[in-house]
Amino acid sequence: MERRISGHTQLYALIGSPVGHSGSPAMYNYSFEKLGIDAAYLAFDVPVDKTKDAIDALRTLHAGGFNVTMPCKTATAQIVDRLSPAAELVGACNTVVFEEDGTMTGHMTDGTGFVRNLNEHGVDIKGKKIVLLGTGGAATAIAVQAALDGVAEIAIFNRKDEFYANGEKTVEKIRKAVPSIQNVYIEDLDNTELLGQVIGQSDILINATRAGMSPMEDVIPVPAEFLRPELAVADVVYNPKETLLVKKAKEAGCCAAVGGSGMLLWQGVAAFELFTGQEMPVEEVREKFFD
Repeated sequence: MERRISGHTQLYALIGSPVGHSGSPAMYNYSFEKLGIDAAYLAFDVPVDKTKDAIDALRTLHAGGFNVTMPCKTATAQIVDRLSPAAELVGACNTVVFEEDGTMTGHMTDGTGFVRNLNEHGVDIKGKKIVLLGTGGAATAIAVQAALDGVAEIAIFNRKDEFYANGEKTVEKIRKAVPSIQNVYIEDLDNTELLGQVIGQSDILINATRAGMSPMEDVIPVPAEFLRPELAVADVVYNPKETLLVKKAKEAGCCAAVGGSGMLLWQGVAAFELFTGQEMPVEEVREKFFD
């Protein structure tokens, strides 16, 4: 690394808290080196109340751009000069590019990464009916991107907890911004009978809840009997690499059973292209950091 740092090296960064576990610095710096790009990527632990200070500092240092993780995504969206359509609908951004005139554009690549991961597994969402479990940040990004990419129907299911209202807001935003979508609505995840009926009429089931995530590896978000060969199943959880839902989907012969690690890869690929205008060496990055 230090041998390729020069007085012209472009800075890119990750801000949020915590960031010590992030694999982004290794992935980006490896890609910079492979492509001969004079740039370096660092992670900075930034609490949400210091978001503006961190962004002002990166602007002062003439950084090329930065990624944002929790809890700074929403605060960042309120600071940047403009937002991409997806970021505006989500109300948060995970990638910010400093434009040549010094202004900042905020993007949301989580949904893009998820959809690209589905495509890589032979699943096209256009015109399909989707069941989405969860109303958190990842779920919101996926719902928005799916709507923008032409999905026919989105049925969101979440327990009626403190996050349910967020799902209701997402539904209203999508209805207003994407009037071409046939149907988008939210229901109670605890209504198992309705959940089973809707999954039975849908093409894709997406888990964006914590069910299956370490240390809840033995939790499956829907009854296994709801899974069938015609259904594509995808999980945003990447630890463990293969969740119980993905395992059961394979056992049920689902047409696709997609884990969450690919979403991480492809959202990073999208951000890298926004930063550099070049495509990340995907296969080498996948082999080195994701296999």
